[in-house]
Amino acid sequence: MKATMELGARIVLAFLLLHQVAHVTSQESGHQEACIPGFQVKYYQVASRALFKNGQPLLQVQFDDCQGNEGVTFEVSDPRFYVDRDWNLVPYQDIAYSGPVLYITGVSMYVDDIAQVDITGLLLHSPHTLRHILDQTFPHRSKRSLLVPPMIVTENQRAPFPRIIGKSHVISSEKSRMHIFRLTGPGADQDPRGLFIIDIDTGDVLVSRSLDREAIDSYQLEVSTTDFAGNLVEGPAILVVTVIDQNDNRPIFTETRYTGEVLEGSPTGTTVMTMTAFDADDTATDNAALRYNIVRQSPDKPSPNMFYIDAERGDIVTVISPALLDRETLPTTTYELEIVAKDMAGSEVGLTGTATATITITDKNDHAPEFTHPLFEAHVYEGSRGVVVNLTVDDRDDPATGAWRAIYSIINGDASHNFAIQTNPDNNEGMLSVVKPLNYEATTLHTLLIRVENEDPLTPDAGYGPSSTATVHVTVEDINEGPVFFPDPLIVTRMENIPVGSFVASLNATDPDILEIQSIRYAVLRDPAGWLSVNPVRGTVNTSAALDRESPYVHDNKYTALFIATDNGSPPATGTGTLIIYLQDYNDNAPYVVPSVARVCEDAHDMNVAIVGGWDKDLPPNAAPFKIELGKQPGLDKTWRVSRVNSTHSQIMLLHSLKKANYQLPLLITDSGVPPLSNNTEVKVQVCICKKNRMHCSLAHSHRSSLLLLSATLLLILLCL
Repeated sequence: MKATMELGARIVLAFLLLHQVAHVTSQESGHQEACIPGFQVKYYQVASRALFKNGQPLLQVQFDDCQGNEGVTFEVSDPRFYVDRDWNLVPYQDIAYSGPVLYITGVSMYVDDIAQVDITGLLLHSPHTLRHILDQTFPHRSKRSLLVPPMIVTENQRAPFPRIIGKSHVISSEKSRMHIFRLTGPGADQDPRGLFIIDIDTGDVLVSRSLDREAIDSYQLEVSTTDFAGNLVEGPAILVVTVIDQNDNRPIFTETRYTGEVLEGSPTGTTVMTMTAFDADDTATDNAALRYNIVRQSPDKPSPNMFYIDAERGDIVTVISPALLDRETLPTTTYELEIVAKDMAGSEVGLTGTATATITITDKNDHAPEFTHPLFEAHVYEGSRGVVVNLTVDDRDDPATGAWRAIYSIINGDASHNFAIQTNPDNNEGMLSVVKPLNYEATTLHTLLIRVENEDPLTPDAGYGPSSTATVHVTVEDINEGPVFFPDPLIVTRMENIPVGSFVASLNATDPDILEIQSIRYAVLRDPAGWLSVNPVRGTVNTSAALDRESPYVHDNKYTALFIATDNGSPPATGTGTLIIYLQDYNDNAPYVVPSVARVCEDAHDMNVAIVGGWDKDLPPNAAPFKIELGKQPGLDKTWRVSRVNSTHSQIMLLHSLKKANYQLPLLITDSGVPPLSNNTEVKVQVCICKKNRMHCSLAHSHRSSLLLLSATLLLILLCL
């Protein structure tokens, strides 16, 4: 029952397909506000017919390049169809069957897009009847096989297209045409779409446009056969399409300009560099078999064939002999070669690529530096420093290299190390300098032996000769040198407050010009406090004022003065010397008490007023320990007491409370000098009212007499009692 129903459905479907007309359905993505260039509908469907008639439109494509659609052209994957001026898909001829899929490519100067057309339903060949359809519904299959041989196609073929490249065969015991061929895979219904198409009736495989082997060198597709209902009959079988190479690519060097270098004197056959070119053609063919050749050498001296290139490997080697490969005798140190790479194994029909090779002949240290003169002379004033002469050399090697740069050394005549030599990097000259001043009175002529070498060692076949050494005569010119103090500084120790006119020191200055008889006179150059005078002839220094260790001009017990000595040469020369006087302390400063103000609360239970200390400008033993006691006024000891705390400080205490007021407490402080010095001083004691940790003190002046009045009052009260 079920089989009968399925058979009936198939018959009805076949009958309807015989009478249906082509229709087009579109799958649109919806309305969009902005224009999207290309096919506005990407997928179309056309119902199959018994026959697609020549010139009868099947559908109308919808295309918009968003720029006015000027110059739009269309190309159909099956060359039996085209798109007419009204953008209708039309057959060129009567077509019984076109294949299940067509691709339409739309191109303008603004867009390149593709759309797909699916042929749906059962397409009947005109001589077939419904009986044939029923026969295919339940076929009695005979033994068949699908034969798909490999195919080849040469790249860069020219129109017309499409071109047949091979044929698929169905081997069968029956002479049946109830099958159609179908081609699938990359290059057919997958990207890149539409390169290959198959004749659905004959199995002929065609290429639709020119191929590029360098883009894709082979394609693997699948060929199958189906019945007219789309049911698979045979296959799929693998179809391999190989793209045959043409010599359409020139050799290309990896760089347009190559640089290399070779050391002068290198043996013949020394490799300088390797030139490398690539050819995109098939490396298994002569299309990519490269050969290299030198077509030009500039300059062409001393030989036009100084270098050779290996034709297959591209290695550039030297041909010139080592003796001629001499950097100092060649016309140039840089040679330029024009290199040509040719494919087709170098045959005349081969394509070429060109590059330039620049070769530099590098230097080796095969020439020793030589002095331009055997003897150099210089004159220098005694006592001076600096460059006295420039030593010049010649070197034929490459400037600014270690083979050219010179190193100078003094090999004799400078036992005291008065001289030094540095190399001028700009001109390679040796700059001979005096680094320790010369003395005319000691030596008037210095004879130096100088040697010059290179930074880099010489080659074994070269050596340093006599010209690599030179003699330098340095003549010392006499000048009038200033007197020199000795010792400098002169240090003496003196007591401060020594009497005015006391001897302090005797200056000693001598004239270095021992070959001249000259006299020296002394003078004060700087005496900050004005305490000193000097005898201009004898150089004795005496005090002109009292020396004071506590003066601001004294630092760390030292007083410094400068003196000048002048000879009677022509012109006169001067020298300066320093006198440092260490001042010993004398007890000439009385001590005093600090602090000068103390505060205490009037109702304080603790009667300690303050701790005061002594201060003295003098040094021990003329300062501490200090003795601090109450002044000599009567009755002070009834109210105040002073107790010693240590060698420098004492405690002031009240014996009974005092009312709020300011009191001047007289104290006597004495130092420990011999003889000792004393000083009467006063401490201001403020008796304040203390509330809530705040002290309210009197702003009135202190009362010196109040202490005496207070003492008398207390005494009267005691007597009355």
